[in-house]
Order: sequence, then structure tokens, then C-alpha cells
Amino acid sequence: MLRRHAAALAGVGRGVGRRGKITPEQRLEGRTAHLSQALELVRACAVRGFDEGVSVDVHLNIDIKRTEERVRGRVSLPHGQGKVRKDRIAVFARGAQADEARAAGADVVGAEDLVEEVINGRHDFKMVLATPDMLAALAKAARVLGPKGLMPNPKRGTVITDVTAAIERVRAGEVEFRAQTEGLVMMGVGKVSFGPEKLTDNLLAALDAVLLARPDRFRSKPPKRITISSSGGPGIDLNNALW
Repeated sequence: MLRRHAAALAGVGRGVGRRGKITPEQRLEGRTAHLSQALELVRACAVRGFDEGVSVDVHLNIDIKRTEERVRGRVSLPHGQGKVRKDRIAVFARGAQADEARAAGADVVGAEDLVEEVINGRHDFKMVLATPDMLAALAKAARVLGPKGLMPNPKRGTVITDVTAAIERVRAGEVEFRAQTEGLVMMGVGKVSFGPEKLTDNLLAALDAVLLARPDRFRSKPPKRITISSSGGPGIDLNNALW
């Protein structure tokens, strides 16, 4: 059965781009159909007796040793990852926005006082958000937060104005990604029990975010390889020409 599915999967999207340009709607339709077949394989291989996670590996054609080619970002998956994040969230804010952060469930909230605590060794959080007016004060802690990947940055969506929405987004399943060795980005996109429709939605959002985070000169080129798999199953290669 797996060989039969694999043969069908290999043929999906082969004609894309051969007979002139295709519309964005046609491309999305092709991607959706392709992912649906690939997910059938993933589900068929998920036989460990528990609700396995589903992940995607994207091998990018970049050189991460070059600063201008590093890829990182954040994406809100439409259906989350199937878990509520319990990582402690620190919010650097003043006044009413600090009160809003506490009401929304932030674990650590403060302004200049919290900056000093961080400089002096406080690191009891895994996520950092900050309002724009706190960036100048936070610069003092850049040497501490930067190497840990925690320094707030507008491009990563961690400099915020709507405090409540940002905290809810992080708790619900906003995922941070970054290219690792040899340009590999790995991301969990849900669980097998989500079913093909929700997993397809999450995969499309994840792949769009990763590929849009590449430098401009790479955006017209497909990635080297895209693979999806369940926690205990083999990797299923997608037709990277569709992206």
C-alpha cells in the first residue's frame, strides 16, 4: 500500500510550470492535493499506538554562515500544535500595558527594574515580549538576552503593541523557527489526530512563513528538499517544485 501511495505522490504536480504560468489559485490547489496525499502516507506510518506528532523539515538553499542569509521568524499555525505552551513568558512594559500583561497571564512583568534583574542573572523565562517604548532600556540587557535568542525584535513579532493578543498568540501555538546546520528548518505542525484538513492548513502556513523569511534572491527558487513525518515514521518527501 505504501508503494502505491508513494508512486501516486511522486506524480502530483509534475506538470506545474511546463505549459505557461499558473494562477495562485491553481498553485494552491496543487499544493493542497499534494499535501493531502503525502499525509495519507504519514498517517499510514503512524502505528506506535499513541497520537504521534507531525513535523516538517525544510532544507533551504542558503548558507547560514553568511549573516544576510540567515533565516528565522515566527508563524501562527491556524490550528496550533496540539498543546498549550507552558513556557514562562516575560513582558517588558510600563503602566497600563504592564497591568494588561499581568491580566493576560504573563509570568514575569516589569520595566527598568526587570532589566536590572536580567542583567544581574534572572533568566526564569523562555519567551520575551516588549512594548516599543521599552526597547531603549532593554538595550542594556542585549548581551544577556541576545545569545539566548530572547532579545525582542520587530521582525520576529516580539515587539508588541497589543499585549493581550500577543500573549494569547504565544500560548495558542505561535511557533518560532530558525535555519540550523546546512540551512535546515524543523517545525512541529500538529498531531496525527488533527486529520488531513487541519494538518494541511498548518503545513501551508508553516511552509509559506519559512520560504518568505528567505532573502529576496532565493524566493523564486524552490527549496532543496521538503520532508514531512510522524514522530515514529519515515520521512515523506514532498515535490519541492510546487514551492
